Amino acid sequence: MSKSKKKYYTVWQGHKTGVFESWNVCKKQIKDYQGAQYKSFPTLEAAKAAFKGNYFDYVGKNNGFKTELSSEELKKIGQPNFNSIAVDAASSGNPGIMEYRGVDTKTKKQLFIQGPFEEGTNNIGEFLALVHGLALLKKNNSNRILYTDSRTAMSWVRKKNCNTKLERNAKNKPVFDLVDRAVDWLKNNSYNTVIVKWETKAWGEIPADFGRK
Repeated sequence: MSKSKKKYYTVWQGHKTGVFESWNVCKKQIKDYQGAQYKSFPTLEAAKAAFKGNYFDYVGKNNGFKTELSSEELKKIGQPNFNSIAVDAASSGNPGIMEYRGVDTKTKKQLFIQGPFEEGTNNIGEFLALVHGLALLKKNNSNRILYTDSRTAMSWVRKKNCNTKLERNAKNKPVFDLVDRAVDWLKNNSYNTVIVKWETKAWGEIPADFGRK
């Protein structure tokens, strides 16, 4: 089994900020910190350089993205509809620390963020992000479409059910409280928002991506 490469972690907002050389130390800085801002980097130099900059300069970017699709495939897919918002989630482990957010697709301006939560899964986060986006757009009477890169979340929203295998416990209660609210919202609200799958192979990572892969 190959040894995993070492990573370095930059924390812009947390209990303590700076560059940390292990995930366990980084995790202590973001646990229970609402709106924590952090990202992993392959080298110490890159992590230090990032800390001198802005979180949003490093998260949700598609720098250097190359597609393997043919010109015909790209033409068929076309360009994203920028009259939209994009949502995504990040989970460090499955289950693990989870958060989700929504951004303006064109400007990447953050519209909402929830977490980090102590225990959740990426699928749950994607589901909650979609419902949060739907509720926001309905509240604002907006005609914008909603992008997600998760077919699972799209299916759960369509079925009005969070079909996770994660078992409820004290640690993930805050997440399941949101899940219950989201399911209740879906069952008691209608909406005209069109949910569209983000074409990652053509456009790169979704703008709401946390950039921690």
